Amino acid sequence: MTGDDFFQPVSGFDLPRFAGIPTFMRLPHVGIADDRAADVDIGLIGVPWDGGTTNRAGARHGPRQLRDLSTMIRQVHPHTGVNPFRLARCADLGDAPVNPADVQDALARITGFYDQVMDLGITPLSAGGDHLVSLPILRALARQGPLGMVQFDAHTDLFDGYFGGFRYTHGTPFRRAIEEELLDPERVIQVGIRGTMYDGEDIAWGEAQGVRIIMIEELMERGVEHVMDEVRERVGREPTYVTFDIDGIDPAFAPGTGTPEIGGFTSFQAQRMIRKLSGLNLVGADLVEVSPPFDPSGGTAWLGASLLFELLCVLATAREAAA
Repeated sequence: MTGDDFFQPVSGFDLPRFAGIPTFMRLPHVGIADDRAADVDIGLIGVPWDGGTTNRAGARHGPRQLRDLSTMIRQVHPHTGVNPFRLARCADLGDAPVNPADVQDALARITGFYDQVMDLGITPLSAGGDHLVSLPILRALARQGPLGMVQFDAHTDLFDGYFGGFRYTHGTPFRRAIEEELLDPERVIQVGIRGTMYDGEDIAWGEAQGVRIIMIEELMERGVEHVMDEVRERVGREPTYVTFDIDGIDPAFAPGTGTPEIGGFTSFQAQRMIRKLSGLNLVGADLVEVSPPFDPSGGTAWLGASLLFELLCVLATAREAAA
């Protein structure tokens, strides 16, 4: 228990949820250079960048809308009873610096920011941005060796290149991460893959490296409980990262994303899968590809904010267990 009131979210009993400056879950904003940054256990971070998008852009606006909708989050998980704000000192660390005009410079800036986060011993929970933002985050987190990864997604993001060999898009981050030995492919598992394909080369390459790819049909046939048992066994007790692409969820629930695919998870299935991550050795997580221009109502962002809370609960539990 932290017992530090500074790091508690503002209650809706004290200030209406539509009032005040929006931060993730109404937490205090602590800049990475602030004196109190050294006290933070879990930092919520926006990465407002979609320079890796190949079709429908807009995810750069995701963190701002996610912050706004996350003001609806309260303190206690309704099913598990976990209060992550009492298990860990949490704060909004603001946004990672980005460059919308230069992909490589943006990747370097993001990694530089997360290097500072790691130097402070903070566990990052990030909101994208397109899925390429996971690559520079992993470059900072995988300092001690390759990580395992649980990926909830409609797409593998294991493509080699686009447009004549351009190797850095939101469809390539995990191929690059495996090549750079940021991820141990034998401890990478992808859940929910579906949709029409270019040629299947991404799946073939991933499986050849040892990545476990669970198509949506297999998830629906086996069920969440059975699949998540395999997920837990696959990653084991070694350090593991979690990445959740909002397009893993069926567009009936989450239309606000750049590359929707029908036949995905329900919102409740997504909650159940994240809850099943409790007890793993989690070193960070992200939620990406919320694109407000495709859902101005904010429904997709509200779903995303709710899943960020689910992720925060399992990260706080992992942090406490490691203490």
